[in-house]
Amino acid sequence: MQKQKNVAVVGSGLVGTLLAIYLKKAGHKVSVYDRSPDIRTIEFSGRSINLAMSDRGWRALEFIGIADEIKQIAIPMEKRAIHVGENPVNFQFYGKEGEAIYSISRGVLNRKMIDIAESFGVEFFFEQRVWDVNLSTATLHIGETERGEWQDITFDMVFGADGAFSRVRHRMQRQSMFNYSQEFLPIGYKELNIPSDAYGRYMLDKNSLHIWPRGDYMLSALPNLDGSFNAILFMPFEGENSFEKLQTKENVVAFFEKNFPDTIDVMPKLVEDFFKNPTSYLVTMKCFPWTYKDKVALIGDASHAIVPFYGHGMNAGFEDITVLHQMMQKYGDDWETIFNEYEKERKPNADAIAELSYRNFMEMSSDTADESFLLRKKIEKRFSDKYPDLWQPLYSMVTFSSDKTYSEALQIGDEQKVIMDEVMQIENVAEKWDSIEIENKILDLLKK
Repeated sequence: MQKQKNVAVVGSGLVGTLLAIYLKKAGHKVSVYDRSPDIRTIEFSGRSINLAMSDRGWRALEFIGIADEIKQIAIPMEKRAIHVGENPVNFQFYGKEGEAIYSISRGVLNRKMIDIAESFGVEFFFEQRVWDVNLSTATLHIGETERGEWQDITFDMVFGADGAFSRVRHRMQRQSMFNYSQEFLPIGYKELNIPSDAYGRYMLDKNSLHIWPRGDYMLSALPNLDGSFNAILFMPFEGENSFEKLQTKENVVAFFEKNFPDTIDVMPKLVEDFFKNPTSYLVTMKCFPWTYKDKVALIGDASHAIVPFYGHGMNAGFEDITVLHQMMQKYGDDWETIFNEYEKERKPNADAIAELSYRNFMEMSSDTADESFLLRKKIEKRFSDKYPDLWQPLYSMVTFSSDKTYSEALQIGDEQKVIMDEVMQIENVAEKWDSIEIENKILDLLKK
């Protein structure tokens, strides 16, 4: 137990709520503020990319004993289901037998975690707009409008867990020597829906993450508990195949009939969903430092927002909490050292998962349908199965192993890519991919 402090967490999303539980269990008085209404009282739809919980996320939940409870609202996905034109669905397993990522509705999970946090004694204050923060005194300035009258509430510490457009970070940005960048992709996304059939059954394989790769755009779908799938269309805002070209019902139907013909029968409300749900943006945000003395710290998307193509936004945020907790255990009540070591440990890893997430769009939208890519994966899998101590595929390092940091995984993955690029140049590699010759070639390259 630490010496009790009065702590404010700004943001009642997944990271803010889990952080509040950790801080409460460490002995602190914790208040969570959010400008939005209580998510448990509103319908949550239109802007949700289903989450893919992996080992790093589960590790954070297991430590405080809530993983089993959360698994009850999660669906294991052990493979990708690749839909390419008229061809049969191609299944690509993520890892070894028994390894899976888990599909969870963001809204369902958020509601559940707020309930759990309240059961631990965390207090929530919804519809409370935080407009500014005094960094030196950890004082929140709360009011109805930005230019109206504010109420000042002072705490011992403030954590900014208020997302990519954080108000807490906005204040920190006005310091000298604060580095900040944001980059919007020219690609947006729109939420669609694949309902269950008339009997409540799944109309696609339940335990797969479904992908329709089409080069510079793609469709994906993750399962929900009620038999439906949360589908997301990712595509450019402008250009030949883009949102700007899909302005009428006829445009949308014709586009899906041509490019996603196997979805027509399973998306009866395609047109309704397409025009009802907003077209949303994708942004990568980086900044540093993440902390101010022993008073204020950023966490999750407020410090490192990433695009969703590796499924690690939530997992990276949860791992932030794991690392922060490790520093709390190591340095006791020395919060300035805790904050310094936390940001020093997490910054390079946040940058690494941002890079990996950006790269993975190309793998999901194009490479998964490429024969050369599939052959490369077969060779890697065969070699890693035989020599697990010498080779672990990049995806497995990131998703199924928390003993390697994101930055270590990125570095090793880049080294493995150089090796595989050379292997793929071997004459007739497709005919002898599972031969001793190929195996020895990889071993020789690893020695170098």
